[in-house]
Amino acid sequence: MDLTGRRILLGVSGGIAAYKSAELARLFVKAGADVRVMMTRAAQEFVGAATFAALSGNLVATELFDAQQEAQIGHIEMADNAQVIVLAPATANLLARLAHGLADDLVTTVYLAFTGPVVIAPAMNKNMWGHAATQHNVETLRARGHVLVGPGDGEMACGHVGVGRMSEPAQIFEATCAALGVAGELPGELTGRRVLVTAGSTREAIDPVRFIGNRSSGKMGYAIAAEAAARGAEVLLVSGPTALASPAGVTRIDVESASEMAEAVDAHIADRDAAIFAAAVADFTPTARADLKIKKGADGQGMTLELGRTRDILAGVTARADRPRCVVGFAAETGGDLADKARDKRRRKGCDLLVANDVSEAGSGFAGDTNRVLIVGPDDTIDQLPLLTKPQVAARILDRITTFLKPEA
Repeated sequence: MDLTGRRILLGVSGGIAAYKSAELARLFVKAGADVRVMMTRAAQEFVGAATFAALSGNLVATELFDAQQEAQIGHIEMADNAQVIVLAPATANLLARLAHGLADDLVTTVYLAFTGPVVIAPAMNKNMWGHAATQHNVETLRARGHVLVGPGDGEMACGHVGVGRMSEPAQIFEATCAALGVAGELPGELTGRRVLVTAGSTREAIDPVRFIGNRSSGKMGYAIAAEAAARGAEVLLVSGPTALASPAGVTRIDVESASEMAEAVDAHIADRDAAIFAAAVADFTPTARADLKIKKGADGQGMTLELGRTRDILAGVTARADRPRCVVGFAAETGGDLADKARDKRRRKGCDLLVANDVSEAGSGFAGDTNRVLIVGPDDTIDQLPLLTKPQVAARILDRITTFLKPEA
């Protein structure tokens, strides 16, 4: 992609991922952009300003009250000159200050003075990312129209494994190009393919405050959506309730119940090359939903719920005359012969590939960061994968889908 003449302002805050921002600056410069860098004081504890000066060919701004800059009201000049602001890494602290409109250093002051597109790449410990305060700040920033890229799921410098690591420079680069309206995309083996992914759990309402749900976090489905987008596919993610951030380059539709997920799939399944049903959809739903909260009463009696079956979304798609070329189902099992159960489900559902795991096995349960799966192919062959991180599992699944979609397949 050609960024010649584009003016990019890169803001770097104080996280270990700041070293990745040096590579991001290099990608921008290589594409022809005029890159200016501003750094928080904490960022300079991880990467020196001289590194970014050498990569960008421009002086690096580090202080709000710089006598030479402020003679021309430097922070206003920087905001006026930029066409896009990219904040990478964006720590939990920076997200909080941006969300609340603080202007207590150069980066936040320039942000408040800027009126163009903003691309934010969060990076922090998984517990910090999952905290309610951070998620509230993220939603505030999304509501302002800012583009959030990641964070990714994987091993972190602190030793934890989970969601919170900064997205790769290439992903942030692509998101920035899109924010600038630059046509084209990095070539990938799924470029031109249209993929639908379902992820997360569903919630079946009992009354306005209670629901029937399950333990799915959505991590597996989100990893698959991210991997498909990284390979160049146009990805639509139909997501049940989750705390995860939308993967870069993915269009997301939020739903809550099994019926809402089925309706979203029906509305968007046409002309898809592949559909991957990773969501843990409820099999049963209350036949009646109370309009008011059900009181437990003083008699100490329990409550009886009448449940009905939900629609089988996967089987419904495979039965369509215009079904996608590759349909992938998932099976979360407990105990017994997993391979036999997976083969049986693939045949019953009519899908091309079936991914199964035993959620009672260590490392393969809901909400974890790893998974051990087997993949059943069209001829009932079994590909047993070792214990891997969920992004690694996603890559192996997309390898199979990519092969399936090749013209000679």
